[in-house]
Amino acid sequence: MSTCRGFAIHCAACESAMGTAAGCEQIFIDKASGKLASRPELSKALLVANRRKDQLVVTKLDRLGRSLEHLIELSKTLQDRGVDLVVLDQGIDTSTAVGRMFFQILGAIAEFEHALMSERTLDGLAAARARGRTGGQKPKLGPRQVDLARQMYDELDERGKRRYTVEQIAAEFGVTRPTIYRHLSAAAPKMEA
Repeated sequence: MSTCRGFAIHCAACESAMGTAAGCEQIFIDKASGKLASRPELSKALLVANRRKDQLVVTKLDRLGRSLEHLIELSKTLQDRGVDLVVLDQGIDTSTAVGRMFFQILGAIAEFEHALMSERTLDGLAAARARGRTGGQKPKLGPRQVDLARQMYDELDERGKRRYTVEQIAAEFGVTRPTIYRHLSAAAPKMEA
């Protein structure tokens, strides 16, 4: 006999609705919501719902997945375990052919959306390159500042030691030591040429 393990998130009325409507053996309720919030109760529910013919019941589909991609990934994980997903409000049950078809359609849409985003990103990068723009952060130091940093670095005191440490040079320009080292090593080949 299959057991039903329910999971509800951030909904006071959901607990009683799930308990009565689905006859769940266990109910897991996460109080937090939001894209980046951790959901320990969902993790527990996914660990518990691990036997074939178990059912993971949720009140609403949007409460289960943070994004369409995440939702498809969760559905695939459950399918691999033989666990059925039941969504009460939308009437989805992946133990039926219609429920599985619905998730396959969602998966196809997610793949299509991902492909479109990739194409748009590549098109945008190509257009930016055509306008002479390159990606990444702007340099922390301009050419004049790099020259000054090089002069400070090369300046020696009366004992023949460097007058300024890299740390002092970095503090002078308001950057980190690795930034100074990076610019000094990039400027060195230009000086030799």
